[in-house]
Amino acid sequence: MGIVSPGFTGRRRSERPDLPPGQYLVEDFPVLSAGPTPRVSLDEWEFVISTETGAEFRWTWSEFQNLPTETPTVDLHCVTRWSKLGTRWAGVSLDVLLDGVETAADYALAHSYGGYTTNLPLEDLQGGRAWVAYRFDGDDLPAEHGGPARLLVPHLYLWKSAKWVRGIRLSMADEPGFWETAGYHDYGDPWREQRYQGD
Repeated sequence: MGIVSPGFTGRRRSERPDLPPGQYLVEDFPVLSAGPTPRVSLDEWEFVISTETGAEFRWTWSEFQNLPTETPTVDLHCVTRWSKLGTRWAGVSLDVLLDGVETAADYALAHSYGGYTTNLPLEDLQGGRAWVAYRFDGDDLPAEHGGPARLLVPHLYLWKSAKWVRGIRLSMADEPGFWETAGYHDYGDPWREQRYQGD
């Protein structure tokens, strides 16, 4: 007789090689947020990169739209265990936004409209691995999924892809963001199941 009561075994571990451990596949796009959905006017929207020395690089919505656009197709993995494969986006690579930004920083803290923050190593935003995305599946990114623009860092759990992103602050020291201060993992690699501190 087993020691685990029926109903407490959770979902079976995926045997699919394209899903990280502990994840299950969804066809819809679940909406999960820590607070109310900000409604940001495009006339007021801006994206700001600030360096550890206080230098700032700013783009209005119209300036942002004139930057080179990429159309990545990526898999998404949420810490709540769902994965959505082959999602199609359009946005600006962080490589483009960071081009010409002089910094000695090792870390970044993404800031969102509504107050949300999340921390990442700066190198995880470079090398064609991260975008500020403003279109999803051929349409403007809806507000419930982070529109008008969200950070997209698909190789990490989805909470690192900050919705309603408004800027990134570069720094020499790592500074935990919203979920990280609540016990989530500082890095969040889905293939290593880094869901919580200590994983």
